[in-house]
Amino acid sequence: MGKLRDSLERASEAAATRPIPMSAGARMRFLVRSEKGSTRAVAARLGVTQRTVERYVKGTLRRPRPDLAERLEREVRKDWQPRVRQRARKRAATSTGIVIETRARFGFTAAPGSTDDARMRRITQHLPSAYAARLFDAQAAGATEQQLRRIAAEGLQEIYFKDRGRRAHDLAVEFTDIDYIELDF
Repeated sequence: MGKLRDSLERASEAAATRPIPMSAGARMRFLVRSEKGSTRAVAARLGVTQRTVERYVKGTLRRPRPDLAERLEREVRKDWQPRVRQRARKRAATSTGIVIETRARFGFTAAPGSTDDARMRRITQHLPSAYAARLFDAQAAGATEQQLRRIAAEGLQEIYFKDRGRRAHDLAVEFTDIDYIELDF
C-alpha cells in the first residue's frame, strides 16, 4: 500500500469512539463475531490454524507470538466500529473537509520567469469537502496511489498554491517524494 492510502486508513481508524479490545481472547472473539461465527475465516485472515483461533476464543491460549499479535491487532482495527468510521467519512465528504499535513517535494510548471525547481515543503492545509469526497470515492473504487496523489495535489494546488484562484493562475503542481503525510477529518 502507499503512504496516502495508509494515511486515509489511519485517519478513518482514528475516528473510533472506543478503544479496541485489549486481550488476545477478546480480539479473537470480536473477529469471530465479525465473521459471523466462522473460526475458519478468522484463521485464514490471520494465517493460523482454526484450532488456534478456537483456543484463543475458549481462553486456553492467552499470549500470542509478536507477529500474530500484530496481525490480530491490524485485523481488529480494520473491522472496529465500521458505522462510526463511515459517519466520520461522510461528514468529511459533505461538510467538514479534510486536513492534510505533509512534507513532500513539490514541483511546478509555471509562467516563464518563475522558478520551477522542485523542493521539499512542509504544508498543513485544510481541503474542502469536495476534495475529501473525491479522495474517498477514488479509494473505494480501488484507485492507485498515483491517482490519489493527483487528487491531493490538485487540492493543494487550488487551495494552498493558487489561494483559491487569487494568484498564480497558470501554475500546475506535482506532488512527489512524500516524506510523510497525515490526514485528519
